[in-house]
Amino acid sequence: MDEDHGQSADTSAPPRRAGRPARINREQLVDAVLSLVDAEGLEAVSMRRLAAILDVKSPSLYNHVRTKEELLDLAADSVVATVDATSFDTEHWLVGLERWARSYHEAILGHPNMVPWLARGVQRGEQSLRNVDKVYGGLTRAGWSPRYATLIGSSTRSIVYGSAMGSFAGGFPDDPGAYPSTLEHIVNAHELRSRRDNLDREAFELALRFLLDGAERLHAELGQKKPRTRRR
Repeated sequence: MDEDHGQSADTSAPPRRAGRPARINREQLVDAVLSLVDAEGLEAVSMRRLAAILDVKSPSLYNHVRTKEELLDLAADSVVATVDATSFDTEHWLVGLERWARSYHEAILGHPNMVPWLARGVQRGEQSLRNVDKVYGGLTRAGWSPRYATLIGSSTRSIVYGSAMGSFAGGFPDDPGAYPSTLEHIVNAHELRSRRDNLDREAFELALRFLLDGAERLHAELGQKKPRTRRR
């Protein structure tokens, strides 16, 4: 019996032969990276540390990747793989843009310690590039020029990562004494930190609404296809 959980130990896997290294696949390696980053941050990642977690020799990891950076890129692509950009294939471009932004936001909030790596630029992984292709294709099919399609994608990405990289509300001290009495307009700023989760979520929603409404107006002003009424 497992002393910690009171359950029978799993004996289905045969014991590894002495002196024979364990075999891992790329998926196991990426899962280990994400688990480590989620728990301890990017700075905790090293080939030696991952080898210890996976109970393998460090050189065996290089059968899958050449560098730690390549490994983190694979982990980043696995996060982006959960982002849904398929609405651009079937829905109005505004619906596609909104759903993509929300899905993107949810995906990276699930791995906040990966955000600095993700935010460096467009990931080069297959899933990341596939999503970019769907977004760009959906926007250009709607009549946006290549330049504006690029700008809209970049603007959306800035909102998504900007909202995930830090908390505006969380930056305010929760000690009322930290605010000089001469600051008459922010006398309740000490309350913001306790409400950070809701405020951060609402701030993202407001920024997204500004983007969508502005894009809709610009689309009409440029004389392109008149957008249908967006679903609420």
